[in-house]
Amino acid sequence: MKKLFAALVGILALCLLLAFGDYALNRQTSQAGRRTVTIYNWGDYVDPALITKFEKQTGYHVDYETFDSNESMLTKIRQGGTNYDLVIPSEYTVQRMKREDLVAPLDHRKLPNLRYIDRQFLNRSFDPGNHYSVPYFWGTLGIIYNDEQVNGRDVQHWSQLWNPRLKDNVMLIDSARDVFAMALITHGDSVNTTNYSQLKRAQRHLKRLTPNVKAIIADEMKMYMEQGEAAVGVTYSGDAREMMDINHHLHYVVPSEGSNIWFDNMVIPKAARNKAAAYQFINFMLEPKNAAENARYVGYATPNWKAKQLLPKKVTADRAFYPPKSTMSHLQPYRDLPLHVLGEYNDLFLEFKMFAK
Repeated sequence: MKKLFAALVGILALCLLLAFGDYALNRQTSQAGRRTVTIYNWGDYVDPALITKFEKQTGYHVDYETFDSNESMLTKIRQGGTNYDLVIPSEYTVQRMKREDLVAPLDHRKLPNLRYIDRQFLNRSFDPGNHYSVPYFWGTLGIIYNDEQVNGRDVQHWSQLWNPRLKDNVMLIDSARDVFAMALITHGDSVNTTNYSQLKRAQRHLKRLTPNVKAIIADEMKMYMEQGEAAVGVTYSGDAREMMDINHHLHYVVPSEGSNIWFDNMVIPKAARNKAAAYQFINFMLEPKNAAENARYVGYATPNWKAKQLLPKKVTADRAFYPPKSTMSHLQPYRDLPLHVLGEYNDLFLEFKMFAK
């Protein structure tokens, strides 16, 4: 009987020990979680040195994950499971996340450095009052050309891409919204049109471009343009900057008649576990010296007016990457269109791609 009693005491002691160990482990994990901020961003879209600086300055550990499209990011946020504290979506995706109640409203009192954002980048149509988003970087859709193969004066406007002298010499980005944008703009239509007749007219115009189309591609355009495989490409300002750094015969222009302007933004998902850390990171990235360092590393245009003053004049004076107000007034951000309209864009674009082959 004593042996049985001793065994029971031993089992009870073991259970208590295991329970205490489990409690201590959970407490330790919980404390570690409170000192971690989980960020979901585009690949290579922040200076790693700034991550290290933030960790040293705040004591937080940064768990950094990347995505390659707004759509894949949105799918993961909807599914849940991983609670991101900070996400960097584009403007139309901010609209969609607001509509689906996936983002938390921001307390501007916790973001004193918001005062460094240029007013022209605040209160945009996709988030009036910036109740849910803070500008991170911005850029444009434009034309990159090789001065060894074409005269720059001949590729300043979208309509010039239809010039027969550019036969088999134009590369297009593989994106329905972007390719239709340049065709819609040449007809004076909105890049956000939901009018099917306008989309069909744009498609007919694009079909007349097909003799000039060398390829419709994605990231490969950077390699081809750097190697001089085509005279002209339609691409994004950030990608153009990378190409120009490799091949100094390349130049980038934003057509003055209009184009797409895009904005990537910092938002806090509604399911975030560490909103306090997210606020600290946003405010840290808004600090002018940090924003300037990040702009130098990433190569995109900063919306931070104070950070812009810290950048080299040769960068900020480049009208291709910091267009004048006369051009800025004609730039249009994409809106989150109804799914059936997006389907029309994609279907018409697919038909054009088949016609272009």
